[in-house]
Amino acid sequence: MVSIIWLGHAAFKIVTDKGKYIYLDTWLNRNPVSSIKTKDIKKADIVCVTHGHNDHIGDAIEIVKTTGAKLVCSPEIGHYADSKGLKYNEASCTLNIGGSARIDGITIHMTFAAHLTELYGEEWLSEGKMLPGAGSAGYVIETENGVRIYFAGDTGLFTDMRMIGEIYNPNIAILPIGGKYNMGPKLASIAVKWIRPEIVIPMHYNTFPIIKQDTKVLEDYIKESIPGVKLVVLKPGGKFKYSNT
Repeated sequence: MVSIIWLGHAAFKIVTDKGKYIYLDTWLNRNPVSSIKTKDIKKADIVCVTHGHNDHIGDAIEIVKTTGAKLVCSPEIGHYADSKGLKYNEASCTLNIGGSARIDGITIHMTFAAHLTELYGEEWLSEGKMLPGAGSAGYVIETENGVRIYFAGDTGLFTDMRMIGEIYNPNIAILPIGGKYNMGPKLASIAVKWIRPEIVIPMHYNTFPIIKQDTKVLEDYIKESIPGVKLVVLKPGGKFKYSNT
């Protein structure tokens, strides 16, 4: 049984079959809808970052420092984390698009994401200074018992989502639907049609008025064009449990 907890915006916690804790895009302390803050995290095994925007890299470095988790990220974010005290490719596991790693029985594949980015780290918060970014990514996470979760990160629709569906055949897809800085509900429904997961969990919406969305719109699109796919809408702090047995 895998548990997926939405922490608000694009932040998630996954508890795997064997009790490993995976955190995704942990923007928590400054997140107005986050259900937890970094002080609440006592255990983490893996922390994945999709890109350098502050609402995604967020508090990842702090969490890795306090828990000893492995940071999974691009080489550029890995070097940035190194400058903050996390030794490159020791505290971190760096990947590029198409790369994979196995950590504590969990396999992580880095996938493409269609999203513009620079790196908004501590310097952005204190000085308004952006650092060169490295593009954006998504992840396919395979748990110890073979549950496959596609976490798209910030992305627009792109045709290679078909390939992600064909190669990885994810059970669960976590997709953005905010519609301003990534896909909206209609394009997300096309992504669902291409990926063909069993379960879809929307994210990256309703944090601010500018990305307000009604999930009923996505639900209607899915019912119309992709029957059999289940939409799971969580509130911040809400949990979904899934078993592939």
